[in-house]
Amino acid sequence: MPANYLKESIVRAGLDPDHLPKVEKPGVGTGGHDRFKLWKDIWAAGQGVGNIDQVTTVAELVARLEDEYRGDRAACFRRPTPAGPTC
Repeated sequence: MPANYLKESIVRAGLDPDHLPKVEKPGVGTGGHDRFKLWKDIWAAGQGVGNIDQVTTVAELVARLEDEYRGDRAACFRRPTPAGPTC
């Protein structure tokens, strides 16, 4: 099943991430690999993981999001319409 999987969960399941076995139906007990399940033992990383281009601390991420929010909010109120702010 094409997806982004967490490498550490693959290793914990006893597999080599660089040499994964081919199975007809991954994670459903076929091909002699019934000791793990994709949704239980091998974890997907989520759809947006491909957009990650750097690893930061939570504090750095929160600060960046706060700065972006404040900047967008300020820009919104600089462009008022006769009915009030545009956002």
